[in-house]
Amino acid sequence: METLNRRAWLKRGALTAAGAMVLPQLSFGETPMAQPKFDSQGRTIYSPFFKEFNAEAFPDTAKLLAKLNANENPYGPSPMAVEAFKGATTLGNRYAWKELFDLMDKIAVKEGVKIENIMMGPGSSDLLEKTAMVMFAKGGNVVSADPSYMSLIKVAQATGASWKPVPLKDDWSHDLKGMEAAIDKDTKLVYICNPNNPTGSMTDHAELVDFCSRVSEKVPVFVDEAYLDFLEDAAKKSMVSLVTQGKDVIIARTFSKIHGMAGLRVGYIVAQESTLDKIQDITRGGMGITYPSVYAASASMDDIAFQEKSRKLNAECREFVYATLDKMGYTYVPSSTSFILFPIEMEGKSFLEKMTAQGVGVRAFDIMDKNWCRVSMGTMDEMKIFASALQKVLV
Repeated sequence: METLNRRAWLKRGALTAAGAMVLPQLSFGETPMAQPKFDSQGRTIYSPFFKEFNAEAFPDTAKLLAKLNANENPYGPSPMAVEAFKGATTLGNRYAWKELFDLMDKIAVKEGVKIENIMMGPGSSDLLEKTAMVMFAKGGNVVSADPSYMSLIKVAQATGASWKPVPLKDDWSHDLKGMEAAIDKDTKLVYICNPNNPTGSMTDHAELVDFCSRVSEKVPVFVDEAYLDFLEDAAKKSMVSLVTQGKDVIIARTFSKIHGMAGLRVGYIVAQESTLDKIQDITRGGMGITYPSVYAASASMDDIAFQEKSRKLNAECREFVYATLDKMGYTYVPSSTSFILFPIEMEGKSFLEKMTAQGVGVRAFDIMDKNWCRVSMGTMDEMKIFASALQKVLV
């Protein structure tokens, strides 16, 4: 079969303004986005100083020795989740409403909130996008960091909102003072991804609690915690307790990362009941989750050993990559996630193609006129393949 050129695929009408982008080197993040814009060099434009390099053709993932271009857990789903999924497939002809409510009860207990504070969706990004569609149906603006995860922002823009990006600080944390100053009478939502994607960086917990507590009195604050579970003390770093204090915050969590269920599509948001009512007046989140996936998610919550294993192995791979980069004389952004961002001394498109030729899939960005690689953590064997390829390519 002929390899489909990236631009040719776009020209064939595969995407519309509200359409989905399905391949990771075209969409920033691992989720659908509105139709992208490209600069003269064929890079996807996210902001004036944040762009992504794209190879001419889609890589054949079946031929990759190390698929490290999407933040997927290489160890999952957990064995308990797999068995639960298999056992529930024979009931796939049924709607899973009761079972979904049971899962919501379980999540509510874990998060220390009421079930009325939970809204389910097929992955957390689906809920980011639904929130954007509802919040910005009548325009307004969204304030966020730049660079950051673009799913909510791009849908907000496609819906009719404007984006007020605030550059990250020199240490890659959110500039909370700058973000607060950017809020005006037309701001409908503040979006914070913590830990942040694509940088992997964390913003100080105490400062973020203070920010969310105060700012949510003026405008809702959405905190995306997709990668939080990779921290040893994740529960202590979450903003979810602010919901029980009556604050207008929305917290997104997902089963795609630590639980290794990216392809099974389960996520949720925690928020004030009144906030969820506004979203659910327009759309239903839980309707998109399959019956077997509900069972898999519930079982995965019980498999604490699998989560601890994923966290431990992910950390070991991060340390291996750190050591590799240290030996090569490359700096990197210390990561609290399942990926690492580091600068490269090579044009991004050429870097992608050379790494792909070595059987390794990664991502490449132009951030503030500097070339960067974002590598996701695979198995240790995959990271050794990555290290070997990197040493051959960056000579």
